[in-house]
Amino acid sequence: MNNNHWVGGNRIELLENGEQFFPRVFDAIRNAKREAIVETFILFEDKVGLQLHEAMREAAQRGVKVDLMIDGFGSPDLSRQFIESLTSVGVKVRVFDPGARFMGQRLNVFRRMHRKIVVIDGERAFVGGINYSADHLLDFGPKAKQDYAVELRGPIVGEIHQFVLRAIALGGKGAGWFRRRLRLTPPVAQSHEGDVEALFVTRDNRRHTNDIERHYRAAIRSAKERIVIANAYFFPGYRLIKELRRAARRGVDVRLILQGEPDMPIVKTAASMLYHHLLHAGVRIYEYCERPLHGKVALMDDKWSTVGSSNLDPLSLSLNLEANVVVRDAAFNQVLWERMDHLMRHSCKQVEPADLASEWSGWRLVRSFFVFHAMRWYPALLGRLPKHVPRLTPAEATELANRRDTGVSNPTGGATQTEAA
Repeated sequence: MNNNHWVGGNRIELLENGEQFFPRVFDAIRNAKREAIVETFILFEDKVGLQLHEAMREAAQRGVKVDLMIDGFGSPDLSRQFIESLTSVGVKVRVFDPGARFMGQRLNVFRRMHRKIVVIDGERAFVGGINYSADHLLDFGPKAKQDYAVELRGPIVGEIHQFVLRAIALGGKGAGWFRRRLRLTPPVAQSHEGDVEALFVTRDNRRHTNDIERHYRAAIRSAKERIVIANAYFFPGYRLIKELRRAARRGVDVRLILQGEPDMPIVKTAASMLYHHLLHAGVRIYEYCERPLHGKVALMDDKWSTVGSSNLDPLSLSLNLEANVVVRDAAFNQVLWERMDHLMRHSCKQVEPADLASEWSGWRLVRSFFVFHAMRWYPALLGRLPKHVPRLTPAEATELANRRDTGVSNPTGGATQTEAA
């Protein structure tokens, strides 16, 4: 996969929250003619997961090839009934790195499959940060997540399609059928659907270890007027922080939208350690206070934008498998800017330097200094963790299907534990 290849002729639409995303994806699966591939970090057996389950079953019963890949850490509690009712109609369910457990707990919690991708018939794709769980719907209540995805049509879908086929084909033992399928499935001929240029950018632990971060840094360096980054888990490396500070000092309007009501309190604590360095360089920081922010989006100037699964934290930038779409299009950039501007105006509190003066003790300033400079080293240190070869395992062969004989898993208990990335 070439993460530097711009592809023109695409159409793209921004989807906000589950209210826009879920109906579009479920309808696409129900209307698939040949193939539906779904990758997700979290799949809960709640009302959203059951709708996805029903859509996949219906498609498979019509003869559509349906493949579902879930992460063993993010989706650990699906019932036997849930899995078997999919596999019994031909849905291929595979678990990424299910891993062994010790006293009921998974040990290999790093290097997760954190991507969220859907490809339908090789002609239509969805990429973003939205998982299949009810906490992405507003009626979930105060803990409902704010998040984004995109729907794509055009030649870029061919690249995404080949990527997901290859990911399954290279998944390990038992993947011979998929390897043959990859060889026998040439890219679907894609007509031009619009004027949007796009990149499909991934992060893995082999060849593309820093591609997403590298695209962020390059866009920040070239920005002349504005930078807006909305990211749920913000604790990036030293080089990205340095580029943001430099941009603000040369007069670029740099704004960060971060969590003010986080699903995990440590998220806000970590990000706030950077506030002093950023604010005093001229970066404007907004805390989204309406509910937990789960988005991973950014825009630079009037053309460059990105939407995807990658947070700007150690897990996403140095360990997880991630996927973002980078877009070069003025109209899409404007739509994303309008959504971000609305959040900043109506749902955020701007953090002022004076706010820090009253709450930052000398010890906190010293701690912040050391944390900030420790970020120079964390990517190299994390990179030394064992690069185990992740495996895709048929769900029937994992403890996922044996964990619970009957019943429905807790749709809320896992969200705050597993989506730390």
